[in-house]
Amino acid sequence: MQIGILPLEVRKSNHGVKIPILMSFTVFLGNLPTWVTADDIKQWLAAEDLVADSVKVIRNHETQESKGFAFVEAPTNDEMQAIIRRFDRAPLEDRLLRANPAQPPKGKDAPRGSGQTVQGSNAPPRNDQRPERRRRAGRNREQAPRSAFANELAKAL
Repeated sequence: MQIGILPLEVRKSNHGVKIPILMSFTVFLGNLPTWVTADDIKQWLAAEDLVADSVKVIRNHETQESKGFAFVEAPTNDEMQAIIRRFDRAPLEDRLLRANPAQPPKGKDAPRGSGQTVQGSNAPPRNDQRPERRRRAGRNREQAPRSAFANELAKAL
C-alpha cells in the first residue's frame, strides 16, 4: 500500500512566521436547497462516477436545518477538479449550484488547529504559557461575595 503525500501550502501566522500546512482536496458546494442531505450529494456523485472521501452538509445547531452549503472531501486534486467542473453552475430546482475549492477557515470563529501543521517545520516552538495579564481596575474577583445568597452559594459549592 502506497501512501500519497499531500501538497504543501504556506500560510503566515499572526507573528509573520511562514507555516507549511497540508492542503486538502475539499470542495465547497453552495446554494443548495435546505432539503439536500449528505446522502443526496453522495448519490449525485455516484451517478457521475465521482469519488468523495466524505460529505458534510452544514446545519444550524439549533434547528438542524441545512444552511445551504456543504463540504465534499475528494481523494485527489483531479477528483476535486472533476467535482467542481460537474457541479459549478449546475441547475437544481430554481437555482444554480456553486462549487469551488474550499478556503481555510478565517477569523475568530475558525476552529483551532484548522490547518494541519507539518511536523519538523521551521516554525518556532509554541510557548503555551501566557504571560500574566494585568488586571483591570474595578472589583477584585477573588474578594468574598457581596450578597447573603452569594455567600450561601459559595459555601454550598
